[in-house]
Amino acid sequence: MTWYQGIVEFYNLLRPVLDIAILAFLLYKAYDLFLKTQALQLLKGAGFLAVIFGIAFLFKLSTLQWLLNILAPGLFVAVAIVFQPELRQIIMRLGQGELFRLDSKPRLGQLEAVVTAAEILSQLKRGALVVFPRRVSLRHILETGTRLNADLSSSLIVAVFQFDGPLHDGAMVVQGGRIAAAGCLLPLSEQQDIRKSFGTRHRSALGMSEQSDAVVLIVSEETGAISLAYESKLYYDLSPLEVQRKLKELLDKTVRGGTDITENGAIDVE
Repeated sequence: MTWYQGIVEFYNLLRPVLDIAILAFLLYKAYDLFLKTQALQLLKGAGFLAVIFGIAFLFKLSTLQWLLNILAPGLFVAVAIVFQPELRQIIMRLGQGELFRLDSKPRLGQLEAVVTAAEILSQLKRGALVVFPRRVSLRHILETGTRLNADLSSSLIVAVFQFDGPLHDGAMVVQGGRIAAAGCLLPLSEQQDIRKSFGTRHRSALGMSEQSDAVVLIVSEETGAISLAYESKLYYDLSPLEVQRKLKELLDKTVRGGTDITENGAIDVE
């Protein structure tokens, strides 16, 4: 046996393992992407229809098969219309290379600087929005603001939000341990039962958490309350210690989705 034949034989032995490993990785990343776009209901609906069709085929229920065959094209169109926002987000994130994106997070000292700035702004009753991207790219959000690429410091954050300058009303994006941009526009939440006392700042933070896996820190201009929004939920009026601890956990990915930030968890947005 020549060395070339040995390599070929080794590859033939390795190929099934490589095939399964790549397929498992792609399935995991696809599932993770569906989780981040909140499109699991789309999969559940498709799975339910597949089960009904399988039962009709297995037991030869001709009337049910005939009805499903007639309704199938209309159902596909209806699904595309109803889940158009989720499908658009999935396609955008695939196009932005989210399957293979590496994470970058601020260090603990930098998180302390953000929390310190939030405390100062809270005492001054100055509103603020600070967005921490995770795996999902926020390039389209960065393009709506002013690029800074500045060192992360509490004094700069306070300077941006304390005065009524051109960057005050937008959101600041902290990426890779630096202030990537400020004055960015965030999407408003699509939830209809948000508490009426919440203004645009909280609705924008909640909207950002609905359309990405980002974590958003909010300082209320009316009450000075410091809050966090992530995974489509708003955690209102947290202590600085809670904010710092939770930011570190979320950006380090040591906790999974749905974990409560306090004993009571997320507040009711009604």
